[in-house]
Amino acid sequence: MNSTDFAAFIREIGRGAEGARDMSRAEAQQLYGAILDGAVPDLEQGAIAIALRMKTETVDEMSGFLVAAEERLPALDRPAGQLRPVVIPTYNGARRAANLTPLLALLLQRFGVPVLVHGVSDDYGRVTSEQIFAEFGVQACTTLPQVQLAIDEYRLAYLPLPLIAPGLDRQLALRSRLGLRNSAHSLVKMLDPFRGQALLLAAATHPDYIASMRTVLTMSGAHALLLRGTEGEPFANPKRRPMIEYLHDGVCDVLFEAERDSLRALPQLPDSCDAGTTVAWMQRVLAGDLPLPSPLANQLACCLYGCGRASDFNQAKALVAVEGNGLTTV
Repeated sequence: MNSTDFAAFIREIGRGAEGARDMSRAEAQQLYGAILDGAVPDLEQGAIAIALRMKTETVDEMSGFLVAAEERLPALDRPAGQLRPVVIPTYNGARRAANLTPLLALLLQRFGVPVLVHGVSDDYGRVTSEQIFAEFGVQACTTLPQVQLAIDEYRLAYLPLPLIAPGLDRQLALRSRLGLRNSAHSLVKMLDPFRGQALLLAAATHPDYIASMRTVLTMSGAHALLLRGTEGEPFANPKRRPMIEYLHDGVCDVLFEAERDSLRALPQLPDSCDAGTTVAWMQRVLAGDLPLPSPLANQLACCLYGCGRASDFNQAKALVAVEGNGLTTV
């Protein structure tokens, strides 16, 4: 593709919400592939990002973008055994309440489930999962062989995005220059380095994005748990459980409906969202000294069911209730 091709795309998609023409899936795949390969100059990249933001991406466009992104992912091998690895994208961090994504990963590891967490080191001053993992003693992997070894032997690896998808990392960085999020912020939450063999935790905050992700992931044949994120992070709000959907084999099952009733009692949560306070609270939960909030216990059961750790959903809920290695729930 050359500058004339980029201008043609911009001319079509840059006419605003009413006049823009949507791209086909093949066109979107071609364009986003060029962006990820660094073949699109900065000026044109900015124009494309703003144009898509104005008109919003269609399902076909997001599907094409996702195919282009996954074509460039290095593949990881599914660990031996029957369990699907759980892939947890963490790209929002915490600014008000504690980021409990690392706790969910550690709970799954405790049940023997292989877990891959991928994300960014810094997110505009928010407390990231990478910072919490480091405080807990789980260091970020620095090579892909190290990632595979950690998954195979320890059942847990944290992978910084630049190591697995440098093109998407560059796209996320555009936010600091343009002041707006772009397509990459949704795409990173749908990546499966295990090539369809994983259970993906997919989260968004806006209903339109949840609907789009549901359709894209269903079309791609993904196995995924879809929920409204907590400040964008893929863990269930400990104060009020969101709806949790299980996407598999082209269908969507609702495992838990969203809680609507007022809370009878607030769960005991960290006093602040800094990494040290969050880790101290996590350690008490893992030791059984503090109860695990029921929305997180519900989500843990969904994960155990979706990855094959339990043969059915009732067994998954029983595993969390009975075999939680000292955990109690509220």
